[in-house]
This record gives sequence, structure tokens and C-alpha cells, in this order.
Amino acid sequence: MSDIDSFENHLKNEKRYSVHTVTAYVNDIKQFFAFMKSQYDSDSPNEVTATIAKSWIYELSKDKISPRSVNRKLVAMNTFYKFLMKTEIVTKNPLKTVKGPKTEKRLVEWLPEKNTSDLFGEMEWTEDFAGQRDKLIFEFLYGTGVRLSELVSLTPARVYQSQKTIKVLGKRNKERIIPMNKSLLDTLAGYMKLREDSGFGKEEFLLLTDKGEHIYPMFVQRLTKKYLSMISSAKKLSPHVLRHTFATHLLNKGADINAIKELLGHANLAATQVYTHNSIERLKTIYKQAHPKS
Repeated sequence: MSDIDSFENHLKNEKRYSVHTVTAYVNDIKQFFAFMKSQYDSDSPNEVTATIAKSWIYELSKDKISPRSVNRKLVAMNTFYKFLMKTEIVTKNPLKTVKGPKTEKRLVEWLPEKNTSDLFGEMEWTEDFAGQRDKLIFEFLYGTGVRLSELVSLTPARVYQSQKTIKVLGKRNKERIIPMNKSLLDTLAGYMKLREDSGFGKEEFLLLTDKGEHIYPMFVQRLTKKYLSMISSAKKLSPHVLRHTFATHLLNKGADINAIKELLGHANLAATQVYTHNSIERLKTIYKQAHPKS
């Protein structure tokens, strides 16, 4: 088994990284060693130097690879070398001092409250199984801020209607409890009855297709684009936009940022602080509109 194969197993079985992250990391590492082989006639981890890594970064930038993607590749390589040091295959990490290109801070995209009011107040959801299922998906995305993967993997056993909470299995198999609001609970109760009446009561997963099969990410993505395009002209209309909207609306209403961090399942506060930039931009807009000297 190669070092990269061992690393891949380590990420899957010990670190519990998502399939998407594992694939991306492995591809990045293979790309690096393919570059090293073609340019330096070696693909040995022990022969990697900071100079080689910097030349790789230069080539990536020359090929118009975005700074954000380059930095992700650097993270993959650093993670790989931490593993190699832990398993005593190498004695040092040659990329430790290598810095990636600077990235611009991007404001996350979210929907104004007017849009979410239209979504739940003006949208005509059909009363059948499909219509209530669709509504429930949006109630979950906006009402709890769950990730798409977390939504798709929800099971009835993880929904505690009497306690008004759900237990979510997040990144790296970390569990967290999220409260449910009244609107979500009402829609959920109606959906569960329709689910039972349709003969889908014994299915393992909570959210199902019209045929009673487990919903999948692309199903939710298409659904999100379909409904959100009716109430918003924003360019990006995805499930993650509703997660951003959930967090931004909570922050704008005065919620504690540490509480939002826990609800979102972020590993550190830095990931949550991106939402403060949205609030600052909103305050700037209000200031310009209202202040006599603006």
C-alpha cells in the first residue's frame, strides 16, 4: 500500500472526513507529486523541499488556479505531511514555512427577510405528500441551518417532536442538538401523517421522493433553485444560501455569536465570524440612508 493510500484510509476511518474532502485531498496530493516527477524527476516525500513546493504554487497561479483553491491544496499537503511524520515516514514537514497566496474576504450570500417571508407566507404549497415534503425541506434549511448532507441523512429516529429538537450528524460524525420552531413542527407533523398514509412509514430516512425513495443532494439542489427563483433574483440560489440566511438573520436579531457557532456545528469561532461582516455591511447601508452627514 502506498503512502497516499494509507493517508486516504487514515482520513476516511480515523479522521472521519467526508467523501468529498478525502477525494479532494488525495487528488491534490497526487497532482503535487505528478508535478514534482515531471519537473524534478522524483516523487519521494523525503525529497520534497520548500523550494519545490513554492515552484508548484507558482505554476498553479500561472495556470489561473484561484488563491482559494491553491490554499486548499496547501492544506491537503500539510495534512499529508503531518500524517507522514506521525507514522515516521518523514522527520519534518518541508511545507511548514510555505505560505499560500492572499485571498479576498468574500461576504456570504443570504436572503433578506422579505424573501423568507414570501417563501413561507406567500408561496402556495400543495397539500399532498410532495408539496408538504418540499415545504418541510425549506423549513429545515431555514429553520435549523443544517447543511445539505445533514438534511439528506436525517432519520425519523433523530427527530424528537415532543422535545422540539433534532439530533444532527455533522462533519466528522459530530452530533449536535438543534431546536425546531413552531412552523417547522407543524409542517413536520403534517408531513409525517402523509408519509404514513402513503405507505412510506417504515422507510429509514425522513425525507423521501414521490416514490418513497431516499432523497439525494441533487434533488434538494434542484428544488431549492426552483422555489427560491420565485422569490429572489439573486444569482446564487442553493441550500447553503439558506444556511447562511439562517445564521445572518439570527445575528441581525441579536443572537450570541457563540450560540450561532454551536447551532451551525462550526469547529471554531472564526468560521462563524464571517456572518459579522454581513451585519457590518447592513449597518453601513442603514447609516448611509439615515445619517444626515452620510
